[in-house]
Amino acid sequence: MDYDLIIIGGGPAGYVGAIRAAQLGKKVVCVEMERAGGTCLNWGCIPTKALLKSAEVKQLLGHIGDYGLSVSGEVGFDFAKIMQRSRSVSDQMARGIEYLFKSKKVDYVVGKAQIQAPADGVIKKVVVTAADGKTQTLTGKAVLICTGAKPRLLPGITADGQKVFTSREALAIKTLPKSIIILGAGAIGCEFAYFFNAFGSKVVLVEMLSQILPVEDTEVAELLKKSFIKSGIEIFTDTKVEKTEVTGKGVKLTVSGGKTLEADQLLIAIGVEANLDGLLATGVKLETDRGYLKTNDRYETSVKGIYGAGDIIGPPWLAHVASHEAIEAVEGLFVPGKKPHKVTVFPGCTYCQPQVASVGLTEKKAKEQGLKFKVGKFPYKASGKAVASGDSEGFVKLILGEPHGEILGAHIIGAEATELIAELGLAITLEATTDELGVTIHAHPTLTEMVHEAALAGEGRPIHI
Repeated sequence: MDYDLIIIGGGPAGYVGAIRAAQLGKKVVCVEMERAGGTCLNWGCIPTKALLKSAEVKQLLGHIGDYGLSVSGEVGFDFAKIMQRSRSVSDQMARGIEYLFKSKKVDYVVGKAQIQAPADGVIKKVVVTAADGKTQTLTGKAVLICTGAKPRLLPGITADGQKVFTSREALAIKTLPKSIIILGAGAIGCEFAYFFNAFGSKVVLVEMLSQILPVEDTEVAELLKKSFIKSGIEIFTDTKVEKTEVTGKGVKLTVSGGKTLEADQLLIAIGVEANLDGLLATGVKLETDRGYLKTNDRYETSVKGIYGAGDIIGPPWLAHVASHEAIEAVEGLFVPGKKPHKVTVFPGCTYCQPQVASVGLTEKKAKEQGLKFKVGKFPYKASGKAVASGDSEGFVKLILGEPHGEILGAHIIGAEATELIAELGLAITLEATTDELGVTIHAHPTLTEMVHEAALAGEGRPIHI
């Protein structure tokens, strides 16, 4: 089998890169160990959003009286059906990618791939081992590694799917935990904290750093923390785990200061590590940094003709960044004169309620870099659309460079924050200033008006506050 490109990994980097290569007229094969879509579609982004929607609807029904409506009796739920719906959404989307492969003439092989030595020759060889043990050898001119990352565990602790989970095992449970400790308060930890709390689990959220959502703006993190505490989530920040035990009843954590935390189950969400297990045959060496593939400005690894994109080349570990990197790598490989773009500006989103979204610099980072800036801020409670919708918690915050008013960063917490952030990403890309945002007419009543008002606030002339 001779290919222009062999892609290893069928997640947001791999399948997108494969489709782009096919669009460019190249013969391409995508090898995926489990199912098209990778972790994001099957065990990450997509199924968790299905769960979070169920939680959001349940919470909305709990306040239905605020909208002048009523339902008969208490709002109940079938947890197994909630989880089943999440899996069916993933199945539907995976089938969609398999259809795309077929329609775009991308060959699709399911199995575990291994790059063979010598890897620095003109022709690359990849052996794929199927679940039944049968092997086939693929040959190609280039290889793009998109094997992603996997959840990181605590030393000596195994995710058994019963008492200890990573995000993957948590997506396969059938019974709602009565109590759960979530270790790590990044996006994954906060989303699961919101989900389990919404359905009545006793949730304890533990974070080693000084704030939940450590990469987000401090004001945003503080507001989310207050909202979580109000909903009944117990939060510990600046808290390190000193000892973890799995007991007959559940789990026990000894944390900073000798305090003991106990729960029926533990979800570990402390980050990820590179997924290179078994990928390289003896004699194949690729340079790494902290376990992640090192790549140059064309996404090429230390071995000529072998490329990397997505989580496998390191942070940020985001599906949309992975897709962008794969497209850039493929175009750099096959489009004459193309200089690949390295990701510097990207949105980050957390889909709990209230939602959190950001792009660019935080206020803290801008200070650390010694930049001159001002802040434009507008609250949801001053938005007619937000109040009418019953979603008045949150704010839009812009970090604006001086003296020109360029958008250095944007931070949103509140309803539909993950949708609102796109306009501000475009503004940064186009080097827009408060002048451009100020003269762009935003429809009324919409939540996007808050972006307009935040820009005006940065210039000291907001209308509605």
